[in-house]
Amino acid sequence: MKPREVRLSTTPTPEEIANLRLGDIVYLDGLLYTAREGVYMRALEDKANIPMELASASAANFHCSPAATIREDGSFDMGAVTATASFRFAKWLPDWMAKTGAKLIIGKGGMSSKDYKAYFVPNGAVYLSTVGYGTGALLGRGVEAVEAVHWHEELGLAQAMWVIRCNRMGPFIVASDLDGNCLFERENAQISKNLDRVYVGTKPAVLKRFGETDDRNDEVIG
Repeated sequence: MKPREVRLSTTPTPEEIANLRLGDIVYLDGLLYTAREGVYMRALEDKANIPMELASASAANFHCSPAATIREDGSFDMGAVTATASFRFAKWLPDWMAKTGAKLIIGKGGMSSKDYKAYFVPNGAVYLSTVGYGTGALLGRGVEAVEAVHWHEELGLAQAMWVIRCNRMGPFIVASDLDGNCLFERENAQISKNLDRVYVGTKPAVLKRFGETDDRNDEVIG
């Protein structure tokens, strides 16, 4: 079945979030901001004032390091926007979502259903995934303008809080829902059912590295 395409505001209503289904393809309109460990530590641990109104301005937090520079005249040059792995920031997400009202967490790799149920569901948030490498230029086409960049002097350009106005930025894949279900876990469970059939008739490996097994289910990342 062909995935459903959804145009979604970066300040979505609860009804719009509830309507999202695992596997939907989402394109975003509005303001989104980049925030990862540098921003989280500065705002949550150092108690610095967040330099924009969240979530009225944006409820979309993108885990990425944009290929961007600040010109001498203060204007911005932004090209690719490549996602980074979100699981590295999981410990900050509950406090960040509670503090800022973030409803869309965007990145690559995702997390487990256990994390979604513990962190996302209580905050009415969902995870949107991209594959990271190879899609940076594609996502960059959705950048309409850079509105501002905050804390770049303190954190550097990669860790700074970039505020991006986007127009049909995507595609992103809905990887969690308001029940805490995980798209990747669901699909991996389906794939693992047929792994034994794929390897019928093949011989066990003769040479093995430390830690390798003949259990084909070990090839599926849970």
